Amino acid sequence: LPWYKYRPLFLDSERIAAGLRFWEKHQHELARAEAEFGVPAGIIVAIIGVETRYGENTGKDRIMDALATLAFHYPKRSVFFRNELEQFLLLTREQGLDPLSLQGSYAGAMGLPQFMPSSFRNYAVDFDHDGRIDIWNNVTDAIGCVANYFQRHGWEPHQPVVVPARTTGKDYQSLLDGDMRPHVSVAELAAHGIQQVVDIPVNAPVKLISLQAESGAELWLGLNNFYVITRYNRSPLYAMAVYQLYEEIVKHYQPGMSIH
Repeated sequence: LPWYKYRPLFLDSERIAAGLRFWEKHQHELARAEAEFGVPAGIIVAIIGVETRYGENTGKDRIMDALATLAFHYPKRSVFFRNELEQFLLLTREQGLDPLSLQGSYAGAMGLPQFMPSSFRNYAVDFDHDGRIDIWNNVTDAIGCVANYFQRHGWEPHQPVVVPARTTGKDYQSLLDGDMRPHVSVAELAAHGIQQVVDIPVNAPVKLISLQAESGAELWLGLNNFYVITRYNRSPLYAMAVYQLYEEIVKHYQPGMSIH
């Protein structure tokens, strides 16, 4: 979908209100995650909101079936999904879970944060210290898992995520490549007629992003933290939806507020 059709799927009033309720209910766990991992509570809230609408839709497919089907009947990505099937069987053995009992998405993503099995084994944490990791029913563990994932992928506390840009022409097209890593300098942007609307460090590499609005192209400059969001899901549309949902929720959130 173009950005102007994709955005409303995730930035609707109901999801924003649900995010505020989620933050209110779990404010202590979110504050602890932010303090321990350096990842803003609002980013954690936005990820869980985009992924599962705060647990409302975690998937109804049996994970064993989904992964086995993709591993052996989807040649395009069979290597990836065979590895995920192996990781799933290992994690169920490690966690003492019945592999035939767990449900998730049609692609094998699991729980409130929609972790793939490899992500679970690499980044999941027992955030409430009860001796087991449960991302299906334990919100505290889910919060800690998302925060740990972001920290381990290089989230930089108190640094910008993405800023708007403007252009004086069309010379920027060559900068729109498929590499989501920030790799373009501010000086190189200027040479292509791109200017940032908000000041960013001169030596900070950025990624030029073009999103399709109804009126034309929207240009943005993604920094390292935007790239970290794309490590959760490679789509720049996804990353922008997460960030803008975060902005909307933070705009309305006040500690101790009562939301119904």
